[in-house]
Amino acid sequence: MSQNYSADKIQVLEGLDAVRKRPAMYIGSTDVYGLHHLVYEVVDNSIDEALAGVCDTIIVTIHNDNSIEVLDNGRGIPVDTHPVYKISALEIVMTKLHAGGKFDNKSYKVSGGLHGVGVSVVNALSESLTVEVYRDGKTYTQSYKRGAPVGKVKQIGAAKKQGTRVLFKPDKEIFEVLEYSFDTLSKRLRELAFLNAGIKIVLRDDRASGKEHIFQFKGGIVSFVQYINEKKVSISKKPIYFRSQRDTVDVEVAIEYIDSYNETVYTYANNINTKEGGTHLVGFRSALTRVINDSLKKEGYEKKIPQLSGDDVREGLVAIISVKLPNPQFEGQTKMKLGNGEVKGIVESITNEHLSQYFEENPQVVRRILDKCVLSARARIAAKKARDLTRRKGALEGDSLPGKLADCSERDPSLCELYLVEGDSAGGSAKQGRDRNFQAILPLKGKIMNVEKSRLDKILSNEEIKTIITAIGTGIGGDEFDIGKARYGKIIIMTDADVDGSHIRTLLLTFFFRYMPELIRNGYLYIAQPPLYLIKAGKEANYAYNDAERDQVLKKLDKKNTVIQRYKGLGEMNPEQLWETTMNPEKRTILKVNMDDEIEAEEVFTVLMGDAVEPRKKFIEENARNVRNLDL
Repeated sequence: MSQNYSADKIQVLEGLDAVRKRPAMYIGSTDVYGLHHLVYEVVDNSIDEALAGVCDTIIVTIHNDNSIEVLDNGRGIPVDTHPVYKISALEIVMTKLHAGGKFDNKSYKVSGGLHGVGVSVVNALSESLTVEVYRDGKTYTQSYKRGAPVGKVKQIGAAKKQGTRVLFKPDKEIFEVLEYSFDTLSKRLRELAFLNAGIKIVLRDDRASGKEHIFQFKGGIVSFVQYINEKKVSISKKPIYFRSQRDTVDVEVAIEYIDSYNETVYTYANNINTKEGGTHLVGFRSALTRVINDSLKKEGYEKKIPQLSGDDVREGLVAIISVKLPNPQFEGQTKMKLGNGEVKGIVESITNEHLSQYFEENPQVVRRILDKCVLSARARIAAKKARDLTRRKGALEGDSLPGKLADCSERDPSLCELYLVEGDSAGGSAKQGRDRNFQAILPLKGKIMNVEKSRLDKILSNEEIKTIITAIGTGIGGDEFDIGKARYGKIIIMTDADVDGSHIRTLLLTFFFRYMPELIRNGYLYIAQPPLYLIKAGKEANYAYNDAERDQVLKKLDKKNTVIQRYKGLGEMNPEQLWETTMNPEKRTILKVNMDDEIEAEEVFTVLMGDAVEPRKKFIEENARNVRNLDL
């Protein structure tokens, strides 16, 4: 390495060069997530106009070449000459970081893109971008190549409307993928429409699909809760809603209790999904626990249970908590957690006041909620006993791992894999065929419990589930779960390619979604893809993973003496075949389980694994034609 480290080695990246050099610092990544983030940054500017009360329609279009157009009917970006920089304000907004109208709290009282880097970052990471402004009866435009202006801002005609139109094409030099997902964009735009009651957001796809979604919800977050609970049974009969403002903080809450065992809470600050919660969530939870415990005493439930914990009062809770404030402080670059200390007290006070009033006026609803909370508390106590028993048993046995777990020798979790294998027969083949250095095998006997229909105390009494929890090492549920204790960097579900295998896989996915969602969010969970066919031609063996591959192999062989074997189960493969086709990292295909749309995932698991028969029947009828392999 050269020792000539002097002043001439210091580089200064001017303007948008820094964005192109380190794009992940500004949009998180250059993969599919970063690609879609570009759209969110432009749409957020339009949403800020809506929050200011000057925009009610946003139209997003995916064009044939995967360029994106965002059109709103806001005020239009200013185009007059800036008094200091002596160039058009439009050019400043589009080409300079930390430039915008969101810093003085006058042009915008509330905004999501408070850093002022949004649209300029999109410009920097776009192969081309054109902006049109409709303002004061005139149309203005400017074009850019990779963030640099092609020419000056110019007036090109009259305008009968007002607003801003941005058309951009992501740069192939920056992004690993360039294909936009209609469903991914749809999820975020639907969310924004829920959070901003009455705003109309249109998503159009000009590609082959020709899809169009129109989102507009006059009920706002009440509609959001109803959407989540559409296929569930309500205990409180309808959402409880309140909205209030203290100082400069606007607090909006919608909650509903349903007949399930899970908590579903989504929190937002200035329309940004704070997935890791923050001070608004802490304030809400504190008030909820206090108000329900107060009701416990008033309604004479203390004989049943003296005190309810936070977990007790949140079982079956579905809630949307949305706060809007002038200067939000987000922890971390990803804006996942709200850090404003004053927000906790404000949300707590407002929730306490409105919820107490509602409970006073609706005693029947309160009693139904209390009945559920008491059952939850009893289950929590039973679950604690089950946990304690498991811990004592583990200590007595020297903290040993499950007996049927064939562990690996590697001790660095990031290099280790755990295969959850359907059946003892397949488990035996996997144990023999694996690479013992980094691959661990845990055979599962039969179908595990459907956790969608059971409380945690019952779940913890199930031997197969206890074995999975112990093997993974993270613990389960709430404060007990610690992803830092995961013993494996990859957890791979490996089941047969038949109906029973699909059912077991769905049961396992339900378990992970409900009780270890962090494993999914952090990319730990995978699904193995064993072959469906073995095609032999003499001594030559070929594997096909679906019908299309089978047909391609048969066409390539073009021989009459081919023998086709359709695998019914993993146990039909010997250890060498299982390694070669399904476990060898150099040849296998494994699918990472992602959770791009948690709300849609919530609905699917409720429909497929819940108690209600009619929604499941409807789901099957609507999706039957999409089934590729049906094992009868």
